[in-house]
Amino acid sequence: MPYDHLSCPRCGDKVKEYRNPFPTVDIIIELAAGIVLIERKNEPRGWALPGGFVDYGETLEAAAAREAREETTLEVSNLRLLGCYSDPARDPRQHTISTVFTAEATGTPVAADDAANLAIFPLTHLPEKLCFDHRRILDDYLRSRSSSRP
Repeated sequence: MPYDHLSCPRCGDKVKEYRNPFPTVDIIIELAAGIVLIERKNEPRGWALPGGFVDYGETLEAAAAREAREETTLEVSNLRLLGCYSDPARDPRQHTISTVFTAEATGTPVAADDAANLAIFPLTHLPEKLCFDHRRILDDYLRSRSSSRP
């Protein structure tokens, strides 16, 4: 039976449109010299982790590998989950939930697709200001690296 409305999961009122957060992925690509950051071609502009929206029918891991390839031309391996970030204010354009992976890669990255530029940053010289919540993500990444060392 078709539905002419949905119910709000919070209050039960009838709604004609139901909005969900958009699933995204971000990826920390580890190279011998540091990690890859892109300079965004689109708003919001600035330095960011490679990443983007998950396509319908795509796994999170496949989306992370695809976004890495599209924005940096690198093929990644050894994908590892860092965490999920869901603050509704993390992206000024809309509510997104990002699943963040770390991965290894070899080769020379090249800015492509949504990346106007890219650079490899040593972990000791990361930019202070990053787009979205990527500074927080990198702080979590640095903490996880220091806590996993003997």
